[in-house]
Amino acid sequence: MTEPAPALLNHLNNWLPRQRWFAAKGRVIAGLSIVQSVRLRAEEPFADLLVLSVAFNDGGPIERYQLLLGRRTTMPAVLEHVVIGSDGELVCYDGAWDSELASELLTALAEGATRDWLRFVPEPGVQIPTGLPSRVLSVEQSNTSIVFGDELVLKLFRRVAPGVNPDLELHRALRGVGSNEVAELRGAIEGTLGGEPTAFGVLQEFAANSADGWSMALISLRDLFAEADLRADEVGGDFAGEAYRLGTTVAVMHRELALALGTGRMSAQAMSEGMLRRLDRALPAVPELDELAGSLRAAFEGVGELSEPVATQRIHGDLHLGQALRTPRGWLLLDFEGEPARPLSERRQPDATLKDVAGMLRSFDYAAYHQLSEWGEWAHSAEEHEPTSQLVWRAEEWTGRNREAFCDGYADSSDTDPREYRLLLHALELDKAVYEAVYEKRNRPNWLPVPLRSLRRLLVTGSGR
Repeated sequence: MTEPAPALLNHLNNWLPRQRWFAAKGRVIAGLSIVQSVRLRAEEPFADLLVLSVAFNDGGPIERYQLLLGRRTTMPAVLEHVVIGSDGELVCYDGAWDSELASELLTALAEGATRDWLRFVPEPGVQIPTGLPSRVLSVEQSNTSIVFGDELVLKLFRRVAPGVNPDLELHRALRGVGSNEVAELRGAIEGTLGGEPTAFGVLQEFAANSADGWSMALISLRDLFAEADLRADEVGGDFAGEAYRLGTTVAVMHRELALALGTGRMSAQAMSEGMLRRLDRALPAVPELDELAGSLRAAFEGVGELSEPVATQRIHGDLHLGQALRTPRGWLLLDFEGEPARPLSERRQPDATLKDVAGMLRSFDYAAYHQLSEWGEWAHSAEEHEPTSQLVWRAEEWTGRNREAFCDGYADSSDTDPREYRLLLHALELDKAVYEAVYEKRNRPNWLPVPLRSLRRLLVTGSGR
């Protein structure tokens, strides 16, 4: 596209912070520019893929975002909700929602096309059908996924960074060993950013007739809370069987990643130092952590006293119930990008498999206390450490039951029982909860009491339950 008009940059400056996938909410934009662009469609509706560079008043790192920019003379009503603003006689909008432009992307992937610095790369030996109707999934926050005819899904990475993207890297590795724990990879949109290799999107098989683990867990909890006096194992929506099967799936995924990419070891002291560094970065961002800092340091320093090094390998890196889909054939694991707040280089480092386990254990806790907050059954005060109602007690029971079931499933499909490494698992849960506190403080302040309450409980009990 030609040099962008100042009007377009002004529109983008106002539009970008309002998007769900914009990761810097609360930060004031100091400057926005288009650092790369490529023409994808030269007739109306026009399409260009843009890379936006965003600088902030706080002097923090620049962030880059991908935008499929559509432009039309007249906007159909179905696209009015994604309008960015006018640029001369044309209306600019988020083209990911335009079925004509989405079809252009799918065709380019099927043909293996190249557009300047952008490449559409089908995986070897796969067939990519074209001409399928498209729709955008509404559940994602950090990326945008376009579904084609309930057969394929194209995930466009909104925030992009130069370097190897772990989501694409690990899906290719798992495809190479014939994994059934992830949706089949069909292709990728790749290119360069500042001269370095960069991934812009991945195309996978779409898991139709599926439900995500988070939604299933909340339904289970609603069923439990609706009963007057039944325990978790007496309710029709008991989740423990699914938690067990999910543990099995995670263990198999870890085994396959080890086979594909190898294993290593990390000194316990190095792992301890990493936890302490993350705590030091978190404390200024979340003042509510100050009262817990001493106990957290003691727990993280305890990891450094372990006599044996810690086995490491490539892992999921941000595993929780929302990253798992229950299909008619079993569980599938999604989104191997790692924790979005961490730099790309860190997300590609080998880590302890127990980190993924800790993430899922934390997710059971999140589900229970999110559901309780919806019912208005627990207080958010700093003094609250113990259950205050029958429903809170039952939520604790549900959480413990599903944590144990998940670990049982993992142990039965692995040579490792996570509970045999209680000190390290406990520290990893604390480390994850500290990360969650920073995330919630910046993005969803109303959710901050969930990780804070968990930290207090974990520090009091000294274990996961």
